[in-house]
Amino acid sequence: MNQQHTHGTVLVLNSGSSSIKYQLVDPVGGSAIASGIVERIGEDAGVVKHTLGDTTAERTDPVPDHAAGLRTVLGLFDEVGPQLSEAHVIAVGHRVVHGGSTFTGPAVVDDDVIGKIDALSPLAPLHNPPAVTGITVARELLPDVPHVVVFDTAFFHTLPDAAATYAIDVDVAREHGVRRYGFHGTSHQYVSGEVARVLGRPLEDLNQIVLHLGNGASASAVRGGVAVETSMGLTPLEGLVMGTRSGDIDAAVLIHLQRNAGMSVDDVDDLLNRRSGLKGLAGENDFRALHQLIESGDPAAQRALDVYIHRLRKYIGAYHAVLGRVDVITFTAGVGENDDIVRALALAGLEPLGIAVDAERNAGRKKAPTRISPDWTSTLVMVVPTNEELAIARQAVATIEAAGLEGTSDESDPAPAAAGHA
Repeated sequence: MNQQHTHGTVLVLNSGSSSIKYQLVDPVGGSAIASGIVERIGEDAGVVKHTLGDTTAERTDPVPDHAAGLRTVLGLFDEVGPQLSEAHVIAVGHRVVHGGSTFTGPAVVDDDVIGKIDALSPLAPLHNPPAVTGITVARELLPDVPHVVVFDTAFFHTLPDAAATYAIDVDVAREHGVRRYGFHGTSHQYVSGEVARVLGRPLEDLNQIVLHLGNGASASAVRGGVAVETSMGLTPLEGLVMGTRSGDIDAAVLIHLQRNAGMSVDDVDDLLNRRSGLKGLAGENDFRALHQLIESGDPAAQRALDVYIHRLRKYIGAYHAVLGRVDVITFTAGVGENDDIVRALALAGLEPLGIAVDAERNAGRKKAPTRISPDWTSTLVMVVPTNEELAIARQAVATIEAAGLEGTSDESDPAPAAAGHA
């Protein structure tokens, strides 16, 4: 295995509150060599799955904490493969949701960086604390390779002040870090770059709208490779209708519910993040099931889809106005890559703007970059699969190289011992 990856591999970790997702990535070839997930951390029965090629090993023992989960993962690498000592791991890349205004790009992890990520927890209370835990544990178990953090918010630090600023009291906003940060930035940056690569055109020449549509969903306007607008805000709640999140909503709804429905702050938080969006409207947040409900004549499911599409079209139109000229509109992520109905409805009737979807080209799931617009359109419409793990791996490599921490060993050396300390 290691002979195919003598340039080095990156272990990418995404630590959630009760899960750890991971991939061993070849950052040059772009492939995932091995991948897996640890779920139900802290519950009575954990679930650990590790996949190498066609082989998947599964464990259902309790996983009391992140340290135990990561130890299990490392054990599965030893048991199922590939051996990390032979895979020439040159870095560990960590996904972190919120970098606030502190982090405008990836960073090599040290105690100071961990402290700053932890200090940003009030802005992402569900995401940053488990990320800090995962990073801390990973540094203890893999101490001899540099660790790099890559932030969902970093790509959007370029937002113009007019786009990033909420119209509230400036002193309150400054004291509490209230501004538009944006999320899914790693995906938006990767996909907009892939579009330029696939088309063989300079990124600097392209005005793009990127639609990251999954259970969480966001849109971005990217001018010349630089983000100038995005739909998510202080948190990942704002913007498009999502699987369980409301997206845009009159802020006074929260006041109304607290004053008149007796709902607490936590009640409103739970409502908007977990009981809204498609699930709140139709009781279902899986688009496959939603389409089945619509076909059976379910009016609530049809209404949910209508609301979802209406919001999406509104953002596409708004970003068209922001950019002035749109060269490419790209769909990505789980819904964007797999749901041809959503793609077609989102752009239906926009022919006067030079935007259209070709029914034959659009049909079915897309596992590779694909043009789905007819030849005559002035705006190209594409589907480009996202790959956040690969993007994190490549940013990790670039970061350790810039810091002078890149590995110097040959392929026979154990990877962790060769790469230097974070």
